[in-house]
Amino acid sequence: MGRTLNEKEVKQINLFHHHNNGGGRSEVDDVADHYGGEMLYDGDNCVSTYDKDQPEMNFGGTMWGEGGQEEDKQSGKQRLLVVANRLPVSATKMQNNEWKLEISVGGLVSALLGLKDFEAKWIGWAGVDVPDKAVQESLTKAMAEKKCVPVFLDKETVNQYYNGYCNKILWPLLHYLGLPQDETYTSESHYDVYKRANLLFAEAVTKHYKEGDIVWCHDYHLMLLPQYLKQYNSKLKVGWFLHTPFPSSEIQRTLPTRSELLKSVLAADIIGFHTYDYARHFVSACNRILGLEGTPEGVEDRGKLTKVATFPIGIDANRFIRTLTLPKVQEYLTNLRERFAGRKIILGVDCLDMIKGIPQKILAFEKFLEDNPDWSDKVVLLQIAVPTRTDVPEYQSLRRHVHEIVGRVNGRFGTLSSVPIIYLDRSLDFQALCALYSITDIALVTSLRDGMNLVSYESKQVVLILSEFAGAAQSLGAGAILVNPWNITDVSSAIAYALNMPCEERKLRHKLNFEHVTIHTAQEWAKMFIRELNETVVEAQLRTTQSWTQPLLPVNDAIEQFVQSDNQLLVLGFNATLSSVECPFKDGKVIDLGSTLNPNLQEPLRRICNDCQTTVIVISGSKRDVLDKVFDGYNVWLAAENGIYLRHTSGDWTTTMPEFSGMEWVDSIKHVFEYFTKRTPHSFIEERETSLLWNYKYADSKFARLQAKDLLLHLWTGPVCSSSVDVYQGAQSVDVRAVGLTKGAAIDRILTEIAYSIVMDKPINYVLCIGHFLGKDEDLYSFFEPEPSVQPLRLSKSKAAVAGNGLKSSVKSDSAGTHCRIATCSTVESVVTYESTTVLDIKRENYFPCTVGRKHSRARYVLESSKDVVLLLEGLAEVLPSLCA
Repeated sequence: MGRTLNEKEVKQINLFHHHNNGGGRSEVDDVADHYGGEMLYDGDNCVSTYDKDQPEMNFGGTMWGEGGQEEDKQSGKQRLLVVANRLPVSATKMQNNEWKLEISVGGLVSALLGLKDFEAKWIGWAGVDVPDKAVQESLTKAMAEKKCVPVFLDKETVNQYYNGYCNKILWPLLHYLGLPQDETYTSESHYDVYKRANLLFAEAVTKHYKEGDIVWCHDYHLMLLPQYLKQYNSKLKVGWFLHTPFPSSEIQRTLPTRSELLKSVLAADIIGFHTYDYARHFVSACNRILGLEGTPEGVEDRGKLTKVATFPIGIDANRFIRTLTLPKVQEYLTNLRERFAGRKIILGVDCLDMIKGIPQKILAFEKFLEDNPDWSDKVVLLQIAVPTRTDVPEYQSLRRHVHEIVGRVNGRFGTLSSVPIIYLDRSLDFQALCALYSITDIALVTSLRDGMNLVSYESKQVVLILSEFAGAAQSLGAGAILVNPWNITDVSSAIAYALNMPCEERKLRHKLNFEHVTIHTAQEWAKMFIRELNETVVEAQLRTTQSWTQPLLPVNDAIEQFVQSDNQLLVLGFNATLSSVECPFKDGKVIDLGSTLNPNLQEPLRRICNDCQTTVIVISGSKRDVLDKVFDGYNVWLAAENGIYLRHTSGDWTTTMPEFSGMEWVDSIKHVFEYFTKRTPHSFIEERETSLLWNYKYADSKFARLQAKDLLLHLWTGPVCSSSVDVYQGAQSVDVRAVGLTKGAAIDRILTEIAYSIVMDKPINYVLCIGHFLGKDEDLYSFFEPEPSVQPLRLSKSKAAVAGNGLKSSVKSDSAGTHCRIATCSTVESVVTYESTTVLDIKRENYFPCTVGRKHSRARYVLESSKDVVLLLEGLAEVLPSLCA
C-alpha cells in the first residue's frame, strides 16, 4: 500500500510540473484537438455536442478505424472491456435507408483516450431499435471497426428498462428525490425487464471475453452486471463505477430491490465513487441493509473483501488550453468581447435537469439585482441549458418554470438595450464553449445534487461559485466559494463577493483549482481505477492463498512434532476453544454465569501444563477473576483482557501494556449498549477493565443481527467518532477496545515477561497456537511466522525497557526458521540485562497456527469445533513422558 501511494504521489508531482512547464504533445493530444464532447451519461454530466466532422480517434492505443480486425494478442497489451449503457458511436438512419455512424465523445471516452497500455473495446446499447437481424449484423460489423460492440434492445425493453426502471426509479432515488408515487413505475415488471437487459449485456461481455481481460462496468444502468459476470466466471476481473451520487442508507433502504442490487454490485472486485461521502454511504447501506461488515478497505462478506474507493473524475485540461489557440475560437473571442464590453459575465452551463438547480440560480441572481441595483447594467448571467428528456412531462414543466422566471427577471431589470439574463435552450459546440469560459468572470454551479459536475473543472481563470452538494465540492472546495443552493441569500451574497473580490485572492483561488484540474485529469482517473482494480485482484488472490483456504489441522503431524521437540509452547484461546457454557436463563432472563473449562479437558490440560518441557499460555478477552477461577490449580500462564494483564497461576498479576488501561470512553459506549440490550431480549453487556462487549449469542439470531447492525451505526455516528477506540464485530458480539489493542500486539510483551521470569536453557522449538479469535485478533497467528527480511539484533535492556518494546525487535528469521534472542540475566542496581541466547527456534514444520470453528481465518489450519480441541489435547497428553518433578 505504501508503495502504491508513493507511486501515485510521484506521478502527480511529475504531471503537475509537466503541465506548468508546457509539457510536450502526445498522440492523444493531436487527436483530441478535433473532437467535440457529448456526455455519455444521461444524468449528471451532459454539456456539449459531438463534432460530425471528427476524424478517427485513438482509443486505447489502437486506431478505431484501423484496428477492428487486428488480433488483440498481437498488441501485447492487456485487454479492457468497457461496458456502459450507451456506446460512443451512434447510428443514424439516412433517407436512402442507409445507416451512418457518428462518434459522440464524452468524459469517459476522453479518459480512455490516454490508456495506451490497454487494448480497449466498448460494449453498450446500440441506441436504436433495429428489429431486422440482417441490419443488426451489418451495424455490428461496422461498429466492430470502431472497436464497439452493440447490444440491441427492442422498444419495449428500452421503455421499461431505460425509461422506466433506470430513469424513473433508480435515478431519482440516487439523487435524493425518492421513489415515484405512480404505481406504474413501482411494479415488478420494470425490475424484471431491468434484469433481462443486464443479462443481454452480460451475454455480450462473455461472448467477447478472453482470459485476463478487465471488465469495467459503468453506472446504475448495470448494477446487476457484476454478479452475472462472476456467475459466468468467478475469476473474471470486474470493476464497477457509479457516476451519480449514492444516497444515505435511509434513502437506499426504501428501494424494494435494495438487497438484490447491493449484493450484485458487491460481486465486483472494486467499486468506485466520485467522492468519499458516496463511498461511505454505500458501505453504510451494505452494513445496515445486508448486515455486512464495513472495513477501511471496503465491505467484507464471508471472507470476500470488495474494495470500495473514491476516484474523482477530471477533464482533459490540455484540450481546453489548446483549443483557445484555434483561429475559429479567436474569432469567437473577438465577437464576445465586443458584445459584452463593460459588463461582467456570470456563466452557467447545465443540463436542463431537476438536480441542476437552475431555478435556484436565477432566483439568487434576481436577489442579487434587488440588493445591488447599481450592477443591473454591469453584469449579465449567461445560462446555457442543454435540453434533456424533452418528452417527459416533469421536464417540460421545469422548462416552462425556468422560462417564466427568466422572463420576469428580464422584465424587471432589463432595458431597451440590454437584459440581465441571456438564456439559451440549446447546446453549444466545444469551441464556442471554450471561448465563453475564457471571457467569463464568474462560473456559477448550483447543483442540488450531483455526481461530479465537470463544468466546475472546465471554467478557466474565473471565480468559481460551487454548490456544496456537487461532487466537485470535495475536490475544488479550496479554491471555490461554496454555497448552499437552497439558500438564495447565501448565493446572492457569494455573487456580490465574487464580483468585488481582490485581484490577489482571485489569483490564489484560481491557482488552487488549476493545480487540481491539471493533475487529476480524466486520463489519470481511468489509469488510477484500472491500476487499483489490478492490484485489488492480486491482493484478493493472495488472501485466498494465504488466509481463506485452510486445511484441517494435521493432528498426527502436530503430535509427532510435539514429541520430537524438547521445549514446547502452547498458546490457547479460552472462549469457544477450551470453554463450555452452562444454561444462562433464569425466569426468562439471561444470567451471565461466565464460561467454565470443558470437563473433558481438565485432566489432559493438567498433564500438559505439568510437563516441564511445555509452557502453556491461555490468552483471552475475559476478565482476570474469570481466568483465576477457571484455571485455579493449573501450572499455566494467564493473559487476561486480550493480553493486557499477565500472571502465572503461582504469582501476581502484572500489566504488560499500561498505555491501554485508560477507559475514559466507556460511559458513552455503555449508554448505547444499554439501549440495545433493552431492545434485544437475552442479550447482555460484559464490562471488562479494558473493553466493553455487547453479547447476543443467546438472543434470537436473526433479530439480534439486525439490532447489531443498528448498534454499529449508532456507534460510528456517535461516540466512536470522538474516541480513540476500535470496534470489533464478532459472530455474536460487538467488542469495543482502545485503538491498537489486539492479542497479536500483546503476545510480543507476554513472551518477554515469560522469558524474564523463567530460566530457559534451550530454545522453544515447537509452537501450537489455537483459538477462536476475532478477525483483528488473528495477528497473533502472524507473530510466529518466519519473516526472512528481518535482521538479527542483540538485546541489552532493562526489564522495563524489554516489557515496553517486546521481543519482536530481536527476531531473526531466515530459511531455517525464526529465532528470538534473550536469556541469562544479571542484576546491577535494579537494571536487568540479557546476554545473547536463543529463545525461539521456529520453523514452518514445527509451528501450527490453527483457528477453531472459523471458516475464514489467517491461521494456516482449522479445527471444526472445540470437540476437536479436546481430541487434540488428549492426544498430546497421551504422548507426554512421565511428569517432571
